[in-house]
Amino acid sequence: MVRRRAPPTLEGWYALHDFRTIDWDAWREAPQRVRDRAIDEGRSHLQKATAVADADDGGSAVYAMLGHEADLLIVHLRPTTTAIDRLQRRFEQTEFAGFTERTDSFVSVTEASGYSKKGREFIEGEVDDDSGLARYMRSRLEPEIPDAEHVSFYPMDKRRDPEYNWYDLPFEERAEHMDAHGEVGREYAGKVTQMITGAIGMDDWEWGVTLWADDLTDVKELLYEMRFDPSSSKYADFGPFWVGRRMEPADLAAYMAGETIAGDDEHSAADHSNVPATPEDAADGHGGGEHDAEEHGESAHSGGHPGGHPETDESADGHPSGHETGEDGSHPTGHETGEDGGHPGDAGEQSDEDGHPGSGGRPSVGDVSYSEVDDLPERLFQLGFRAGEDYEGGEYGLLFYSDADAKELADEVDGLRDNFDHYDRHVATLVRASGGRSAVVSVWTAEDAAETAAGFLGDLPGITERYAGVLTADTAEGPAAESEPAQESSEQPAEDSAAEIREELAEAGVYAGQPHGEDVYAMVVYSEAAPDELAGPVGGLRDHFADAEGHVRTAVYEPEVGEVTAVEDREATAIVSLWEHEHDAESAADALAELPGVLARAGEGDGFGTMGMFYQVKPDYREEFVDTFGAVGEKLAEMDGHRGTALLVNDDDETDMFIASNWDAREDAMAFFRSEDFRETVEWGREVLADQPRHVFLA
Repeated sequence: MVRRRAPPTLEGWYALHDFRTIDWDAWREAPQRVRDRAIDEGRSHLQKATAVADADDGGSAVYAMLGHEADLLIVHLRPTTTAIDRLQRRFEQTEFAGFTERTDSFVSVTEASGYSKKGREFIEGEVDDDSGLARYMRSRLEPEIPDAEHVSFYPMDKRRDPEYNWYDLPFEERAEHMDAHGEVGREYAGKVTQMITGAIGMDDWEWGVTLWADDLTDVKELLYEMRFDPSSSKYADFGPFWVGRRMEPADLAAYMAGETIAGDDEHSAADHSNVPATPEDAADGHGGGEHDAEEHGESAHSGGHPGGHPETDESADGHPSGHETGEDGSHPTGHETGEDGGHPGDAGEQSDEDGHPGSGGRPSVGDVSYSEVDDLPERLFQLGFRAGEDYEGGEYGLLFYSDADAKELADEVDGLRDNFDHYDRHVATLVRASGGRSAVVSVWTAEDAAETAAGFLGDLPGITERYAGVLTADTAEGPAAESEPAQESSEQPAEDSAAEIREELAEAGVYAGQPHGEDVYAMVVYSEAAPDELAGPVGGLRDHFADAEGHVRTAVYEPEVGEVTAVEDREATAIVSLWEHEHDAESAADALAELPGVLARAGEGDGFGTMGMFYQVKPDYREEFVDTFGAVGEKLAEMDGHRGTALLVNDDDETDMFIASNWDAREDAMAFFRSEDFRETVEWGREVLADQPRHVFLA
């Protein structure tokens, strides 16, 4: 006979569910001074427990139970059995304990299982301690108790009948059941938080399932749906259910007096919509939720998605689907032992190792850091991410840059986005190519959700810079992908005018500022010399600039369509030199002015000029792009105040272009930027451009 090996598990904190009934007859007959002393001692003990004054880590909560099975439930989570035992004995020493009797209890432990590949990697120590997956898994092993109004607890087993024996099923089949179970749980992300703890060898039942929700009917609906899933209908057995309401220790006197205690107007379920749903999600950076479904259906996590089985590390969606019974949807989907090491998680969000943000407690962000900036909306414009269309305003955004190729990141970001989408607070997550590198954008309705997601995004390959900020509603609504930064004429005060232009363009939906992390400045001069005549001198300058700090590139561009009306020669050639700093660009001006046939520097002269840099066109669309530009040019020619627009092409790369326009006045240009024609052109451009146009300041 071949020995069947159990999936590996890793245990975390111990859990005690202590159910108490009150001897109401004895309470009523007791002298007032005795009752007062009992209240004082009971309240003091419970306040110290919920404040975790007895240990360095852990959590405790008190619930007023509904129905006849118990009056009070005290839940303790602590790193050691010693701490759990001490809490029990200290409570028994209070005067209040003398008026109670323990009617039931459940001893268990949070756990992470190895049903999933990522779970096994974590358990075997193959994961970086600072990774999103590691933080997520630790948060499941050391969960937070959510501040929801209602709690529901029940124990469960995986069935071992001759016809339906869970433990006789092949590993792959059990994993499939867990996945399917988790799909149901995901639908309740943000509504129900679950904690699944393993109790094999500690209790008569194999797992304990704790569900939290503000609306108790959400728990009922979740478990009802779970009953129809085979992992529950065929392979799960459930024990009795206990239901209660959160009670603060300070309300003990009111509770004993039959008075109203804090209700849902004072308790709001912790938002765990940003916890990874599974270990895979966490590893992929998905995070939106705190804990998706537990990895294993058996860990006690406060952030898991309901619907997981304790045994499987993950639910169908990668979230632990719950306990072996898994029908309540509150079990992790993963291990037979409940290895997910669950955190109290939202019923549909706990994840195995995937790292999806779940509705349960959110995983620790660890030491992930990012810089908060005020102009994040403008920076997202540059990537084609617009207020009013991609977000409403008031959200919190993340912008991470990576040296990895956007195509290489696409699959990982898609996986994160799929997991993040399970959480109500997720707005959007995407990756865009940007100036030779990749930009990853993730937007959430709450900062703490974004903070959790940042832990997973930070684990993406090649991340070099991290930024975050509030996305204001008054940000420009237009696409930034192809908008053109403005250059002022020599008659305009440079600094004041530039600020005014940026503000005005922003109002019109046009990004005109510096892209974050790409503080590139351009020096542009026009020459009447032929490109062949300029090739040698410009090549020499380029070699000279290569030794200078901050030089990006210098190239020759000649007009292909339209006219360069900024100078006398309408077929003038442009020499463009890009630099990281404005003073470097200005320093290059003298050298550029010495080139053959230089007529003027862009931005000089009268009128108002704009430049869009740089359009990197997909090779297959080059001809179409040029033709379309010609059609747009015809429309521009009919607009009031338009002097001319030219499409200039890099002599060394025919797919690299920029657009130079000249107008009588600023308002004439703004009228075009506000037009529907401009917006339609921008939308079309998204399909044909290989990269986001780089927007620069004209020095």
